[in-house]
Amino acid sequence: MATTRDDLMAFFARNDIVVTTVDHPALFTVEESRSVRGEIPGAHTKNLFLKDKKGKMFLVVAEEDTEVALKSLHRRIGGSGRLSFASADQMQELLGVEPGSVTAFGVINDCEHVVNVVLDERLGAYDIVNGHPLTNTATTSLRYEDLLRFFRLTGHAILVTKLGDDDEPNANETSAK
Repeated sequence: MATTRDDLMAFFARNDIVVTTVDHPALFTVEESRSVRGEIPGAHTKNLFLKDKKGKMFLVVAEEDTEVALKSLHRRIGGSGRLSFASADQMQELLGVEPGSVTAFGVINDCEHVVNVVLDERLGAYDIVNGHPLTNTATTSLRYEDLLRFFRLTGHAILVTKLGDDDEPNANETSAK
C-alpha cells in the first residue's frame, strides 16, 4: 500500500524535518501552480518521471523555470538512449502517485530503490524547496538541506546536475547511504 500524505507528514516529524503545507485546488501544470499558490516562498519544483530504453527509471526534480533538455538528458544522467515518460502504472507502482502528482517525495514508496533521483543544481541556490505531498492538492515546503536528507533517509542516491540544454555535463553524484 502506498504511503499517504499523513504517513509522509509523520515520516517528516519522526525525522525532525520541519515542513509547512498549504492546501489548494488540484494543480496539474506549472502555470496552474503559479496562479493559485499565492506567496509560498522558495523554489517551486516540476517533476518528470522518466525511463530509458533499457527500463532504467529516473525521477527528475527541477526548478520550475528550468528548461529540461530531454533530447540530451540521458547522456548527462547515465541513461541508455533517449528518455521517455514512464507509464501511469509505473508511476503508481514505484512512486505511489497518479499523473499530475509526481513529486520528489514519491521516492518514499520506492522501497526497492529502482528510481534514480536527479536533482536540478539550480535548487541548491534556494533555502526552501516546495513540492506536492503525494497529492497535487497541497504544497509542502522544507529546507533544501532537509530535501537532501529526505532522499538519504529513503536510501536514494542523488545525482545533482545541470538540466539545461548545453552539452557539457556538470554532475556531482551524492551518495545517500
